[in-house]
Amino acid sequence: QVQLVESGGGLVQPGGSLRLSCEVSRSISSFPIMGWYRQAPGKQREMVASITWGGTRNYADSVKGRFTISRDNARNTVFLQMNNLKPEDTAIYYCNVKATDYPPGYWGQGTQVTVSS
Repeated sequence: QVQLVESGGGLVQPGGSLRLSCEVSRSISSFPIMGWYRQAPGKQREMVASITWGGTRNYADSVKGRFTISRDNARNTVFLQMNNLKPEDTAIYYCNVKATDYPPGYWGQGTQVTVSS
């Protein structure tokens, strides 16, 4: 079983920044794809950003140019740097890592991000 622990969420004003962290209980070099998703009240969960083994990054159109996904293999941690936050970014953010032997992947418990003045 793989465990993921997200942190870094909180309340921030529009235009502000937050950095989310996702610490994984085993080596992240074993996961072909790692990503961040979010779910706002009354909406479906959506992909925000992902990063592959080879470092290829993919972003939702709504966050391109504002969010950056990265990873630190030595710390088994995936990050999401979020800049110029907007009220519509308000959601619970979840980390997901997909394993070759478990394609749906493993999820963290989520961290709340609220953007409001």
